[in-house]
Amino acid sequence: MKTKLILLSLAMVGFAMSASAQSRDKYTSNGADNIFISATGGLSTTYSGKSEGGFGKVAPHFTVSLGKWFTPVIGLRGQVGFWRTNFYTQHNPSNAARQENHKGMVVVRLDGMYNISNAIWGYNPDRLFNLSVFAGPGLTFAKTSKGFDIYQSFGDGMVVHRRGTNGEKLRPHINGSVGLQGKFNVSQYWDIDLEVRGEVADSYLGYANTSTAIGALYFGAGVTYTFGGKKFQKLNPYVDVTPLNDEINRLRNELAAALNKPAEVRTVVETKTVTETKFNKTPIFFKIGSSKLDNYAKATVKLVADGIKASGGTFKVQAYADKATGSSSFNQKLTDARAKAVYDALVAEGVPTSQLEIVSNGGVDNMFGDRETTRVVIMGVD
Repeated sequence: MKTKLILLSLAMVGFAMSASAQSRDKYTSNGADNIFISATGGLSTTYSGKSEGGFGKVAPHFTVSLGKWFTPVIGLRGQVGFWRTNFYTQHNPSNAARQENHKGMVVVRLDGMYNISNAIWGYNPDRLFNLSVFAGPGLTFAKTSKGFDIYQSFGDGMVVHRRGTNGEKLRPHINGSVGLQGKFNVSQYWDIDLEVRGEVADSYLGYANTSTAIGALYFGAGVTYTFGGKKFQKLNPYVDVTPLNDEINRLRNELAAALNKPAEVRTVVETKTVTETKFNKTPIFFKIGSSKLDNYAKATVKLVADGIKASGGTFKVQAYADKATGSSSFNQKLTDARAKAVYDALVAEGVPTSQLEIVSNGGVDNMFGDRETTRVVIMGVD
């Protein structure tokens, strides 16, 4: 049973880490966003086995956790716990009554976390309460002995002979656990937590207990602080910005109309387009961390390329990245790649390299009111 439960907890971690596809919309956690630290205190009780007396008396425990939510549904945390376990044993040299024992322990765990509320009802940063399930493996460190007891009767009493104990030593014991967490959303940075966890472990009770595996229940309450605040950014294949789309469509229509007119008239129209609009500014947007052109971007490049070739002027290909996402060096490399991608696409459409100039601006502040529209290459003439 012990092995099955530990394997179950490992499977739960794998399930949680692969279940992000269940969310209704795709979100991402940028950089240091959604890294959290938690402190929880509560009560625990240890099950030492039916023959040993069942559950022991409740005892206090304390845990500290550090983790990160990668999406509104999927998270991972490491946890360290400290507490005292109370347990019973029938190994009493004077009578058959059970005897109470206690032991101090330290436990480390790795929990995969799955936010049920966001998975079912969608991400809502203003939701008051979120319910999550967590599971994972761990190690329990306790001083135990691998010796065993032999009982020998002398008259009316009993004498216990301990063999092979060699004193108690600090040893690790594999554990596995599953649990539920309720989280009350207090503010952008703070949450109040309620947790319950069930755990099974290789017996750490030593020679005072004959069970090979033991169980435990933990109940706790605490607080969580999220560094930088709870921020998730929606991933869209394209950016839906109405004013920018209107401008793009207007420029496309002007270019298409100019290219469809007779040659003697086209020169006048195209000169007017370059002089008045200068193709200012034709944006191409990118996904977070990407320099790849989608089909919409390629269509825009093709239309602008026709206009650049007809105009004879010099055009700038200016690339930008979101300053709040990634380091300065990463954003500089990213804008280099974005500018080069558009530059290469224009050249592939027949635009002479002499008409193009690359400007890589690195990370900048929000240009159009949000992060998504700052991941952009703008083509035009200043």
